[in-house]
Order: sequence, then C-alpha cells, then structure tokens
Amino acid sequence: MAWIFLVIAGLFEVGFTTCLKLSDNFKHIGWSIGFFVCTILSFVLLNKAIQTIPFGTAYGVWTGIGAVGTAVIGIVFYRESTELWRMIFLFLLIGSLVGLKVVSK
Repeated sequence: MAWIFLVIAGLFEVGFTTCLKLSDNFKHIGWSIGFFVCTILSFVLLNKAIQTIPFGTAYGVWTGIGAVGTAVIGIVFYRESTELWRMIFLFLLIGSLVGLKVVSK
C-alpha cells in the first residue's frame, strides 16, 4: 500500500507543478488553490509512504515521478523539446525509479 501512496503522491507533485505554472505567479485563484491542495495531498501521501518505504528511496521516487511527469506535461502541452539527449535522460530517470522499486525491501 505504501508504494501506491508514493505513486499517487508523485502524481500530485506533477499536479502542483502544473498548477504553479498555470497560476501565473498566483494571479489565477483557481490554479493557485489547485497548487496548494495538490501540495498538501502530495506531502501527506509522501509522509504515509515513508512510514514503510526507506526515506531516501521514497524521496528519490517521489521527486523522480514529479520530474518525469512534469517534463511530459511540458512536452505535451507546452511544446518543450523532445531532443534526443533530453529523452534519453528522461528514460534513464524512469529506469532509475523502476530500479529503486526493484531493489527496495
């Protein structure tokens, strides 16, 4: 169950970074509220996950999901670069996240 909490926490991290961008420096109240709600939920779920999963592993996976997810949002919605090296490193990051799950007890 802790891994499910961790993945959902990472998805809420993607949510809060996306809301942060859309809030336009907190000028748009709806996106600003979304940012704060996603932030709180992300940290609450991360906190639940670290009760079972080693802290360093959980934090690495949480930030990795956030980084990859936010990069994908940027590519899909903001036409950010899909240059070869960027994609290679994103896939390496995904591989690292999977590796952390595989080697964690």
